[in-house]
Amino acid sequence: MDSALIVSGGERGIEVLSQILHQAGLERLATVPTAARARQLLMEGTFSLCLINAPLPDETGERLALDLAARGECEVVLCLRAQEFEQVSSRVEGAGVLTVSKPLHRTLFWNTLKVAMATHRRVQRFRAENARLSRMLEDMRVIDRAKWQLITHRGLSEEEAHRFLEKQSMDTRRSKREVAEEILRAYAP
Repeated sequence: MDSALIVSGGERGIEVLSQILHQAGLERLATVPTAARARQLLMEGTFSLCLINAPLPDETGERLALDLAARGECEVVLCLRAQEFEQVSSRVEGAGVLTVSKPLHRTLFWNTLKVAMATHRRVQRFRAENARLSRMLEDMRVIDRAKWQLITHRGLSEEEAHRFLEKQSMDTRRSKREVAEEILRAYAP
């Protein structure tokens, strides 16, 4: 986790949350006083973590937390007043929002941050793996289309087309996808 956004209507909340996040090793912090300003800032960039100190001057904070969780770009921690905690947390936790009750108990809050950080790292690994698998799948699609072109235009069997692509790849020191793309360009209508 490398960056955090603190959304809090009060200076004291910003001060306390900033201090805790600095202790957690987060150096890149941005602070905004309203949900509207948070939404504007999030259109310009992304954060690893968003802490919402509810209620906010322009909304309760619940809608912002749900919106951010739905986007899936950052981990969301919603700090709620004790009297609202049970009701609101039951509505937002299903969406992946972590909730803590105010007044903040430092140890509990610290543990919540650790969970958010661990979750963020795991999600990042899954996204990287998903991207890698997507690239592999796309490579396979391009290679299969090139094989089909070789089968159609050169009369090769599937096995011969496969060997041709592999040999071209090794002989020219290029990936099979690059060779396949060249073949597709050669037979393009």
